[in-house]
Amino acid sequence: MDEELLMTEKKISDVLHTVYDPEIPVNIYDLGLIYDIEIDDYNNVEITMTLTAPNCPVADSLVAEVRDRVAAIEGINKVNVNLTFDPPWEKSMMSEQAMLELGFL
Repeated sequence: MDEELLMTEKKISDVLHTVYDPEIPVNIYDLGLIYDIEIDDYNNVEITMTLTAPNCPVADSLVAEVRDRVAAIEGINKVNVNLTFDPPWEKSMMSEQAMLELGFL
């Protein structure tokens, strides 16, 4: 993997660490809501993510926030965010830091 791609992935990861589920005081990356990030040769980004519950009332705004924040990164072209519930989210997908912040450890 080339250095430019690694830097782009790092920038995306850093941005996703600033997006919070409004119902849970932990960022969506550490919550385990981001399943996959793909970057093509033209810096188009495809993100696959989920929500803590399929009936999440902020689903549309959270997906839009992810798309808009990643699109604002210098050098990024198009951003597509795919919402999936397969596999369904569960608390074991959280990072150790998120579990600590929420009192699960």
